[in-house]
Amino acid sequence: MLSTLENLIKLARDRKINPVEGSYTNKLLEDKSLAKEKVLEEINELIEAVEQDTNKIHEAADVLYHLLIYLESNKINIEDVMSELEKRKK
Repeated sequence: MLSTLENLIKLARDRKINPVEGSYTNKLLEDKSLAKEKVLEEINELIEAVEQDTNKIHEAADVLYHLLIYLESNKINIEDVMSELEKRKK
């Protein structure tokens, strides 16, 4: 299950090194403003989906994808985020 997230992170990192023409992921990685807008948009869509009990899984997947790409585009390693979460265990 978590391999899907790992593969997405690997894809984002690979696309930064080896851009693919026409790639949506590359577009987000290169345009930080767009990446930010998409995270905000997708979070709002998820909230709406939860409130209306529709498309929750689809919208949650969109949030995770866009958030991971946003983090990568801003040089925030998911490993550092996971380490921070680990520190917060009580």
